[in-house]
Amino acid sequence: MLQLEAFAAAMGVCDPTLEAHARRVAGYADAIARRLCWEERELEGIPLGAALHDVGKLSVRADVLAKPGPLDRAERAEIEAHPVEGAWLISTVRSFAGALPYVLFHHERWDGHGYPTRRAGRAIPIEGRVLAVADAFDAMTSPRPYRDALSAKDAAAEVEQCAGTQFDPEVASAFLDALVTGEVGDVVVAGAASP
Repeated sequence: MLQLEAFAAAMGVCDPTLEAHARRVAGYADAIARRLCWEERELEGIPLGAALHDVGKLSVRADVLAKPGPLDRAERAEIEAHPVEGAWLISTVRSFAGALPYVLFHHERWDGHGYPTRRAGRAIPIEGRVLAVADAFDAMTSPRPYRDALSAKDAAAEVEQCAGTQFDPEVASAFLDALVTGEVGDVVVAGAASP
């Protein structure tokens, strides 16, 4: 897919960590979806959705993405626009249609306090709810310019604590179960290592 390669290359220039982040997010999302008994055709959309979920960051200034301190109001608005910008960027590529719910809704919150649409609960497409957990866990366990990475155990505790507010409780539970049983790649939590 030439378009995907072009977007991936541009995203790599924008932020060299995005490719590895997308791979990890895809693995976490796949484990969640399998626990939720998604059909094979639904699972097939995860790699593309994960690869493109942050494509809207192409519209965010590099100094904002790499800022080591708190964002001001304008910078925060710029960051919070990335799901809409990403959806706009991929909307004309027919083969990317399945990625739209991942791109547009991965920062929505179960309690309706997310962005960009402030949808709540089951009004958020399941793809967005699954990616929200996978993306947040990877963000928490990865170093950022403004903070150190959390341990997998601490990040898992945060997912558990935010179930029912930030995260769909069923999706959060599926993720935590997958972590404990080792279905989530090479993450170690509470002494359980995955293969």
